[in-house]
Amino acid sequence: MRALVIEDEPRLARNIARMLREEVGYAVDVSGDGEDGLHMARTNPYDIVILDLMLPRLDGLSLLRQLRSDSVTTPVLILTARGGTDDVVAGLDAGSDDYLTKPFEAAELLARCKALVRRSYGSADDAVRVGDLVIDTGARRVTRGGRRIVLPPMEYHLLEYLARRKNEVVSKTEILEHLYEFDWERFSNVIEVYISALRRKLDQDGEPGLIVTHRGMGYMLQEPGE
Repeated sequence: MRALVIEDEPRLARNIARMLREEVGYAVDVSGDGEDGLHMARTNPYDIVILDLMLPRLDGLSLLRQLRSDSVTTPVLILTARGGTDDVVAGLDAGSDDYLTKPFEAAELLARCKALVRRSYGSADDAVRVGDLVIDTGARRVTRGGRRIVLPPMEYHLLEYLARRKNEVVSKTEILEHLYEFDWERFSNVIEVYISALRRKLDQDGEPGLIVTHRGMGYMLQEPGE
């Protein structure tokens, strides 16, 4: 998953980015002003945007309205020190998906982000299922047919992303954009390695293969028998 943090307080922005990277394994980009944040949100495929309202150059509500007018549907979590009812209503009316008042607990921020991402992919709980493959995204635990599969972080994140888009062909560029931050081009040769490793670990003892290669197009995590 990939997140954008638009926050002009450098220390808070760094702390949020660190939490998202370390606690839930997101790739995270950070912007310190509204105009730059709007450009980034328009041009990159984020899974969630965390947006402060009091920003230089372009305020958060104006940024959000422009995003929604451009048909950008990325979930947006507003962070602000203004927690009055009128402020909450204004944020929701502008197109936000959730609202968190500063100061906030790290655990609540993470829980809300994960809930918004789950909802955007049509999942009601932490478990993503593809046939007998079960990915517990809360615990980052993977099983197939009850067999535990231990994955290093990048293999896990790739598998989770493919699972959230199961039965869709996902291009290599889309994968790289969601696994890495702005310097993702230098990792362009690793996806094939991760896919090969996942296949070895997922498909054992005659189990049907789950990851299908569509040459020249990308990869699909496919329900068995489809």
